[in-house]
Amino acid sequence: MTQLFVRTLRDAPADAEVPSHRLLVRAGYVRRAAPGIYSWLPLGLAVLGKVEKIVREEMNAIGAQEVRFPALLPREPYEATNRWTEYGPNLFRLQDRRGNDLLLGPTHEEMFALLVKDLFSSYKDLPTTLYQIQTKYRDEARPRAGILRGREFVMKDSYSFDVTDEGLEVSYRNHRDAYIRIFDRLGLEYVIVHADSGAMGGSASEEFLAVTPIGEDTFVRSPGGYAANVEAVTTVVPPAQPIDGLPESHVEDTPGTPTIETLVAHLNETFPRDDRPWSAADTLKNVLVLLRHPDGTTEPLAIGVPGDREVDAKRLETQVSPAEVEPFDDAQFARHPGLVKGYIGPGALGTASSTGIRYLLDPRVVPGTRWVTGADATGRHVIDLVAGRDFTADGTIEAAEVRAGDPAPDGSGPLELARGMEMGHIFQLGRKYADALGLQVQGEDGKLVTVTMGSYGVGVSRAVAAVVESSHDDLGIIWPKELAPYEVHVVLAGKDEATAAGAEQVVADLESAGIEVLFDDRPKVSPGVKFKDAELLGMPTIVVVGRGYVDGVVEVKDRATGERRDVAVGELVEHLRAG
Repeated sequence: MTQLFVRTLRDAPADAEVPSHRLLVRAGYVRRAAPGIYSWLPLGLAVLGKVEKIVREEMNAIGAQEVRFPALLPREPYEATNRWTEYGPNLFRLQDRRGNDLLLGPTHEEMFALLVKDLFSSYKDLPTTLYQIQTKYRDEARPRAGILRGREFVMKDSYSFDVTDEGLEVSYRNHRDAYIRIFDRLGLEYVIVHADSGAMGGSASEEFLAVTPIGEDTFVRSPGGYAANVEAVTTVVPPAQPIDGLPESHVEDTPGTPTIETLVAHLNETFPRDDRPWSAADTLKNVLVLLRHPDGTTEPLAIGVPGDREVDAKRLETQVSPAEVEPFDDAQFARHPGLVKGYIGPGALGTASSTGIRYLLDPRVVPGTRWVTGADATGRHVIDLVAGRDFTADGTIEAAEVRAGDPAPDGSGPLELARGMEMGHIFQLGRKYADALGLQVQGEDGKLVTVTMGSYGVGVSRAVAAVVESSHDDLGIIWPKELAPYEVHVVLAGKDEATAAGAEQVVADLESAGIEVLFDDRPKVSPGVKFKDAELLGMPTIVVVGRGYVDGVVEVKDRATGERRDVAVGELVEHLRAG
């Protein structure tokens, strides 16, 4: 450690929000260069390299071959797939000295497809799978949590190329199995969830989420084994109700009721029901948002949801992607005088209405259901408004929040909610990119056939932080053996020459046995500081060479369990190997 390029810090960085950010910076694994951009120091780079090694081994095991693309890419391929526009502000765009448009690669579907198109022309060349481990760039609006959500990050992205859909399914299963082995080896608690394909397109899509309370993703799971990212959950649609015999709708004065809470209170006071009290679930809430499309145009959108639920921003964003969602502010209301804020009803909504605003309903609003909703007049609501009889919409949308206790779409029981961090994502892309880029090969019958693709990503640098999130204590990091920069941290705890020489001999013996050793040989640092640094740095085993060395004994501490044991110097290698 007298030579190692590291400086441990007593205090965490002021902007650190999560344990991995605090500990990786304090322990000298990474260093902030700019918001969302980090330098990897020797210890951090060693861990990153071990994650890459695991990923390479498992990708090579399924026959994938590694390539490396540049991070600086031309605009034209991304224009062909429309992602130059669809990626929006998350894409780093720049120009060279000649004015040519370039981008920093966020992901490389286009480049892989063009490479295969350039070199392969026959079904005999396929299937093939290519991958790379490379730095990616996305201009995150709010980079946070250190290397967990940065603007520059290392990712493994792989792509399968098959002639048939059946071949794609085989490639997809191979990747899925490889990912299970990767995340098992990383020691992460994870779940595999159904996911929305989003801007990537394609059909089947699953995410590998590390289970953690600081995760940015909410997922659901059921007792029967269903699991899905909350954006991908589909509503269990209730059956339509008979309309015949339902009472006619009627508009009533409801002064001072611009919110669901005030409306329900007023209904129970002024229009009490015989069977039960009114609740928020009896009301239909119409929420207005503004969609900003990648080409800069905007469009208002109205969403009708039961009043006991909120619109989930992430579910909505997934449904309207690649458009971005913006607030429908007072200026927007001024542009649409037919909308009465706080009292908006279906009568003023829909492409066929006077406002022309597209109107989408939650799937639970089925024909025959009765609602209390705005009457498009200040202080007035309409009661017993029946879906399918008194109003319709332009379609449905999965934008309402998912709640604990909701039924699982597959009937496997009530859902529970948890938090997770995306570590991997696998897609059956199909022919979206091959069609856009003209990726075809000659089929067995001599005719051209469009290649079908799969896309598979692993957050390599994110995995480093994810492991720390799941494996640390109040003292510091606890690395699993397969990822630790060094297997053993030897601490010299004595100042006499005999102990120092003994510590050097212990290090030499361990290294001769093929054990990676970090040796704290700092002469002017107290044993107490050395012990704290050893706990902070987090190597799996700490060996203390101190006063017991004169009796041929060293102390061995297991970093994870805290267990300490005196071990004879001559038995140290055997003891570590057995452990």
